Amino acid sequence: MGSAKLKIGGAWSGILEVELEEWTVPMLREEVAKRSGHGGGPETINLICAGKLLKDGDGTEKLSQLGVRNNAKILASRVSVDQGKSVKEESLAEEERCTRLSRLKAAAICLSERHADGSLPVEDFNLELENQSGQKVQLGSETDQRAIMMGLMLHANAKALMRKKKYKEALEVLTMGEEAFSLCDQKLIEMVDNVPILQIDMVWCYFMLRDISWLSVAGFRLAKAREGLERSHGKEASRLRLLQKGRYLEIALHLRLELLEGVVAYHSSQTEKSRKYLTSAQAKFLQLQIPDEALSLLLSMGYKERDAKRALRMNNQVVESAVDFLVEEKEKKARKREDDIRRRKEIMEQKRYGTTPLGKAVDIERLNELVSIGFEKELAAEALRQNENDTQKALDDLTNPDANSSMQIHIESRKKKRLRQAANASIEELVSMGFPREAAAAAIRSFGTSQAALDHLLGGTTAAGDHNVNDTLHNDQGGDGIGNDPLTNDQSEDGSGSAGSDGGPSHNKAETRDVEMEEEITGELLKGDAYSDYDIEVTEEGEAINEYLALVTVGDNVEIGSSS
Repeated sequence: MGSAKLKIGGAWSGILEVELEEWTVPMLREEVAKRSGHGGGPETINLICAGKLLKDGDGTEKLSQLGVRNNAKILASRVSVDQGKSVKEESLAEEERCTRLSRLKAAAICLSERHADGSLPVEDFNLELENQSGQKVQLGSETDQRAIMMGLMLHANAKALMRKKKYKEALEVLTMGEEAFSLCDQKLIEMVDNVPILQIDMVWCYFMLRDISWLSVAGFRLAKAREGLERSHGKEASRLRLLQKGRYLEIALHLRLELLEGVVAYHSSQTEKSRKYLTSAQAKFLQLQIPDEALSLLLSMGYKERDAKRALRMNNQVVESAVDFLVEEKEKKARKREDDIRRRKEIMEQKRYGTTPLGKAVDIERLNELVSIGFEKELAAEALRQNENDTQKALDDLTNPDANSSMQIHIESRKKKRLRQAANASIEELVSMGFPREAAAAAIRSFGTSQAALDHLLGGTTAAGDHNVNDTLHNDQGGDGIGNDPLTNDQSEDGSGSAGSDGGPSHNKAETRDVEMEEEITGELLKGDAYSDYDIEVTEEGEAINEYLALVTVGDNVEIGSSS
């Protein structure tokens, strides 16, 4: 392939012949640095082509892939070594950030799919949607459930980034959350306040980044947020107040909204409108200030400071109402712990039954219905599993002698597999201690449990022969023993082996999970509760209110002075 000519200017000027399909940015940077004769090394050279900084990337992308063409003009600028390193570090950080965002979105998609469509969760917990009273809700179709769940997970992750002051990263995650919510039926979304709160959080990130270029879109988002809050909370939060027994959950949220509306109005030269919003926000800020006496009283009753402040803020500083709130929250947490324990047990039970041909878990509620009319539980579970949780078809199979017999044979086969797996695990445990595989397998066959087999082996003889315990412990474990012991064959099992006729999920499915990112997402989501979105520390808001009220006042003085 013929060479191309690049016109280089700046740190070194001249024509450079390169192979666009072979050369990379690092190669070009090194050649320009060498020809410039400055001796600073490639890291001190920045290359700009068609207004874009050419980045090293992973070092494998060719110039042609980056859009560099024959006779292209490239500006080579020299930077200090430290600056050159910082540019490279910034480039690497950007790549790392993009990779993390991709992982985050992929993990959120996987989690929402598993927990919304009836698939068996790999984890021992289940993500479920709750309303502000902590009650489980089912909103819309499976697609709607998945979209809402994904939006909630991304929003929770973004809030964690906001708490760490990582507003740029948070904004990108919030944008993905907004996209997820947009996939849900809009009539359902209008019933809840999650999207308006997300919109306010996005504008808060704009504000904390002090990026005035977002001004026009900020005003649009705030208008949509106000409209959405009024629709879901009622006019002047009347519906929310009724649902929450007269509590004032929304004040901090509305304070932030009005502050941001005041900021946008100020930068849009709407001084009077800005003053109106800022003054209202200031009144709410004062309303949220906690009296020392009330806080001290709650602390003396044994409540933690953070919980006490939260209760007082959400109950308009009324101590009696705050105490009732704290008592209710304690009871809710206790019920939630019980529900979580029950749900974990259900999930473990579901895993034992395996999954349907389409990969769904056995429906425990339908299973209990069949058990209540007299069918044996494991048999009823198998009938549901084989029939995609269709109760009527399961009943037909349960009352059909041939189908019933076939299911019982399958259940017995599965039990034998389970026993083989347990035996194999016990054998591997003994082999890891230094016992020969044949001796370990014989002991497990003879004595059943790991402990009994171990006691026997340590007693000086084995079921396989007259090996002395010292010989056994130091015996070399040459060979893998695969295929020599019938216990090692047919290791497939529900939920723990490769997928087979019993419907167990495959290892391959588990291996595609990004466990680290999934745990990060669920960790943030499970930390929250029904009031997390309203629990805002307003210190920064208070400072911003004072700052912009001062700017508005200065503007008034300037106008008065100019008119005299």
